[in-house]
Amino acid sequence: MAEPDIDDLKRRMDGALEALRHEFAGLRTGRAHASLLDQIVVTAYGSEMPLSQVGTVNVPESRMLTVQVWDKSNVSAAEKAIRSSSLGLNPSVDGQLIRIPIPDLTQERRQELTKVAGQYSEQARIAVRNVRRHGMDELKKLEKDGEISQDDHKIWAEEIQDLTDKAIKSIDDALEHKQQEIMQV
Repeated sequence: MAEPDIDDLKRRMDGALEALRHEFAGLRTGRAHASLLDQIVVTAYGSEMPLSQVGTVNVPESRMLTVQVWDKSNVSAAEKAIRSSSLGLNPSVDGQLIRIPIPDLTQERRQELTKVAGQYSEQARIAVRNVRRHGMDELKKLEKDGEISQDDHKIWAEEIQDLTDKAIKSIDDALEHKQQEIMQV
């Protein structure tokens, strides 16, 4: 008797949740953390590369990030990339060290960030529902080909739906946590 690959569906749903957590890490909450700069891409050596491949990102205090650029020729490119990012940061250069003070968020900006977090979580929900749809399509094909019975189809469909519900709940919990973190003054 054939079975749908439940482990693969679970892995793919967990992947959507991990992608959401990675997106959330890039949202500024008023406190400094190194993952804030993960999204920044620097043009160096004729190609684009993540900031973490150009220098070391540190958090010396709660409202300050520093980037120790390894190659002096990349300092201005790294500073330009940070300044032009959508994070609204204003870096200052001191030799090969870039200091990035993290300003307080305004209430308006906090509300914008919660909306962005909501959009990210909706994309993750869509990804989970697409995985669910794929699993259900696989079940229909197995039943049509006579590899599983209608009863088995129903049992597997309930299991896939249960996985989906758990993944959606995890996404909603992550969103609620991130929104509280953003709105915290």
